[in-house]
Amino acid sequence: MTENALRFDEWIRHEFVAINTELEELYFALDNPEKIDGVGDELKQKLVEEGRAHIAELVNEGNTDEGFEANFNLMGNVGLYMAACRRHLITEPSRESKSPLVEASALAMQVGASIGMVPRFASSHLETHNLAVNGVYKTFTSLKDEELFITYNTRAALSYIRASEALLHILPLGISHPVTSDLLVAARDALRDVYDSNERLFDELDINRFFHCVRTYYKPHRVGLHEYRGANAGDFAGINVLDLLLGLCRADDSYYSQLLVDKFLFMRPEEQLVLRDCMRQRSLLDSLLEHVETDAESAWYQTNASLFLEVCDAHGKTAIQHHEKLVKRFIENPAFNKGLSDKSDMTASGPPLPVLLRALKKLSDLRAAADRDDIPSRFADMEKLRNSIA
Repeated sequence: MTENALRFDEWIRHEFVAINTELEELYFALDNPEKIDGVGDELKQKLVEEGRAHIAELVNEGNTDEGFEANFNLMGNVGLYMAACRRHLITEPSRESKSPLVEASALAMQVGASIGMVPRFASSHLETHNLAVNGVYKTFTSLKDEELFITYNTRAALSYIRASEALLHILPLGISHPVTSDLLVAARDALRDVYDSNERLFDELDINRFFHCVRTYYKPHRVGLHEYRGANAGDFAGINVLDLLLGLCRADDSYYSQLLVDKFLFMRPEEQLVLRDCMRQRSLLDSLLEHVETDAESAWYQTNASLFLEVCDAHGKTAIQHHEKLVKRFIENPAFNKGLSDKSDMTASGPPLPVLLRALKKLSDLRAAADRDDIPSRFADMEKLRNSIA
């Protein structure tokens, strides 16, 4: 990183966090923590001006060609700054035709275009590629609940990635290979780790702190003229690799393919390539179904089909857990209880909360192969597989 980029990184790790934390404590002490207009205006102005000063230096410096990792880190820092300004209502897309953060927008668009990602922070900036310095990684605030959320999301993401990598190794070996069973066990165990990690998160996370002080940094905002959705914890390839290779979701399903199109540029370029390749691969479910009539009694089939079903069950269990516990307990119920469910900026992805909830339920049911005939669920195919196991 250049000296200007290093100074900006230091500011993001220290003063930026302190300002956001102080503002969150002010908001949380209010009778209505959602009414933040006019609260902490001096701190908000300090955030804007200090951040702008660092960014202006970087804009003047121009592209110094420090390589992908340095540019990726810079994109994250600019994105965190812009997301914080959105959280504190310094910017708000419904009242603007373009972002008032002129310098930040210019730098974000330049860097985003050069690295092939959206010009705002992505979940990987806070999770899988968030460098810790002396044991402390980047956050918006120093609040305990934000640290819990990011730490456990990082654990879950890396477990999903381990599971997806195990399945990817099956492709060149084939479903009947004796080592395929080892890889299915690795995928199953990694998905069980996801479930266990999420359970600990949901036990420890404070609902009100998450709803008012953590979720609020993931809202859509403008960069230049365009409004970009908020970062999502699922913006990495692993979870979709599992969907596609297990065969629970299909690339030729317009609903699911739209989901993939919407998230591609929120992922690092190497993950984009992995996911694109998976979209053309034959699923393990379809490979097994080919053998039901001819090889169901063979030892390899009984072993690998049984383990495959365990992997699918583990994947479906984590999907249901996410929907019933995180979404329902930490977003849906608080929003409805506080009369905020129709508020336009309630979701990170942009649509009204009821619309998002229906979409998330559909995705959860696809991953769990639920018995529904109004979506392309693999329920019948999974039952055929289950019935073939002795």
